[in-house]
Amino acid sequence: MARSALTRDEVLASAAALVRQHGPGALTMRKLAAELGTAVTSIYWHVGNRESLLDALVERTVEEMGTLRPTGRLPADRIVSVARGLRRELRARPHLIAMVHERGLTERMFLPAQQALAHEVHAAGLRGARAADAVRAVQIHTVGFLLVERNRERSPVQSPAEGDLWSESTADGDPALARALSRPADPDRLFTTSVRALVDGLLADSDPSDGDRG
Repeated sequence: MARSALTRDEVLASAAALVRQHGPGALTMRKLAAELGTAVTSIYWHVGNRESLLDALVERTVEEMGTLRPTGRLPADRIVSVARGLRRELRARPHLIAMVHERGLTERMFLPAQQALAHEVHAAGLRGARAADAVRAVQIHTVGFLLVERNRERSPVQSPAEGDLWSESTADGDPALARALSRPADPDRLFTTSVRALVDGLLADSDPSDGDRG
């Protein structure tokens, strides 16, 4: 028996879940209707055809990416929190982000994160070109880190592996370095460490007394 009550939000949420798991190629109106326990005609009534559905998913993704909220007391902490949140949200929806990019809406999608970063670099005392450089540097670092991270996840098994290549001799006589590099990296810790170092460098010599929290 077909389900009688259905909302557009439920249709989009179910469609987004299918795309997240299997990619846009797996999203068909028939499969979506089966997931929702309704008739295909009901899906069409709520979202139109498949292309309209994909457009709606893109808009929904752009809106979701605008919900990042900084946390922390100091501007540097809040900037790092935006970067970590941006990485987390991008990792959670790669197929949907790709759809946004294909439709030429990437810059619009990133605008809320950029605005949050701009507010915090202003609070740290940066203005003008220095503030713009800081915003872009944090964004590029975050996206670049994620691209490298995903590329490593998808790459074939390496032989020899990174850990097999490090010894005291290859580590310039530093056995502790060799041991550390022979262990798998912790991406979350490495990202936080690297973005923190970047932010500290960008905010060096800034004057927080000139900032305006608004």
